[in-house]
Amino acid sequence: MLDAIIDFANSIFQPIIDLGAAPMMFILLSLLAIIMRVKVSKALEGGLKLAIALTGIGAVIDILTGNFAPALQDFVKSTGIELTITDVGWAPLATITWGSAYTLFFLLILVLVNLVMLGINKTNTLDVDIFNFWHLSIIGLLVVYYSDNLFIATLLVILLGVMKFINADAMKPTFNDLLDMPDTNPTTTTHLNFMLNPLIMLFDKIFDKFLPFLDKFDFDAAWLNEKIGFWGSKFAIGIYLGAFVGLLGQQPASTIFTLAFIGGVSLELFSIVGTWFISAMEPISKGITDFMSKRLKGRTFNIGIDWPFLAARPEMWAAANVIAPIMLFIALILPGNGILPLGGIIAIGLTPALLVVCRGKILRMILIGTIMVPVFLWSGTAIAPFVTETAASVGAAPAGIEEGALITHSTLEGPVEKFIGILVGKAAGDFSLGPVSAALGAIAAYMLLFIWYLKQMKKRNKQYELEKEKA
Repeated sequence: MLDAIIDFANSIFQPIIDLGAAPMMFILLSLLAIIMRVKVSKALEGGLKLAIALTGIGAVIDILTGNFAPALQDFVKSTGIELTITDVGWAPLATITWGSAYTLFFLLILVLVNLVMLGINKTNTLDVDIFNFWHLSIIGLLVVYYSDNLFIATLLVILLGVMKFINADAMKPTFNDLLDMPDTNPTTTTHLNFMLNPLIMLFDKIFDKFLPFLDKFDFDAAWLNEKIGFWGSKFAIGIYLGAFVGLLGQQPASTIFTLAFIGGVSLELFSIVGTWFISAMEPISKGITDFMSKRLKGRTFNIGIDWPFLAARPEMWAAANVIAPIMLFIALILPGNGILPLGGIIAIGLTPALLVVCRGKILRMILIGTIMVPVFLWSGTAIAPFVTETAASVGAAPAGIEEGALITHSTLEGPVEKFIGILVGKAAGDFSLGPVSAALGAIAAYMLLFIWYLKQMKKRNKQYELEKEKA
């Protein structure tokens, strides 16, 4: 039965997935807009803008990490420290994950779960970010890797998927506030990186309780830019990071200048490309509003896309650039870590969640981000054997990696979920008291923290409503 479902899922989704993220999202968003009775030319316009934005953000990330990596490698060589696991970044891991037949099976299940939740009014978010379902698939594949139990893996993927859809609704008012989006704009995201929100919020509340004076020294990027002009701008922050990386790697003067300028232009481009995501959703916005008003009595309806629409906020990149060298130093001294952060040195698996929880308070973002870095490094180290073996089994091992070398991603989204996947996999493969107790305890703690987080978000969202009423 399961084999038939897996084959069915492959026949439906494989042709679309094979197109790649940008073409796939162009097709899906355009079709959705047409279904909502948006004019065809406007629907295509929105789809094209989203595809261009996805392509642009990927290109800028590749430019930044690709140019910084050699200097960082030179720095580590000069220290003599051995970090043997290669950080290949997110793209090879996505290729590896989509190479598994189980991924399309998990995708089909999650699409059905999303539609059911919409139908019974348990979420208002339709998730069209199909490409990034691979982040949840990795969790399921980890369970299968340790236990060969697809049923348990599917149950865990469904649980996490339900929580992601609920979280997308909870975050929507914060997105509106951060980006000055009107309530009619349906943009939200179900990306797995935001499932780190509960843990970040726990530390944020601890700071509220025990370190309230921090806010006296806090600032946002717009305030800094206003106070000191160019020297606090996105250009300048990128220049500082590039120059620091060049000096750290003992590069020649010409390379230091090049890295500084690449850093500067990358940060500016991140902000520009981020606004394209919001613009891409405008054609569908009116169509959804009209559709819901006529057929569902005005019910709110959101569209879950990829996270980079937040890239317009400079605080995210300012924090990422400060966290990058901190992450490098932590990696060198952290017990149990085997990764040199290269592909994941710009921690996009972390900083979007920091922005949402801390709402642009850079000092908090940096401090909490520093606390979170070891979680990512330990998680990346823990999944390295699984990633390496899976890459070999699906014929997707990255080129240029020595035979026998382990590969992973240092800041892959969902580090806590990776540990839960490992615990559940070991429990499903053993069924003895110790592993089962550890897995159930981890899931219980994870869900309780999420429930507490939702209560905090409801309080925040009520505050947004009060502020609107006063305005």
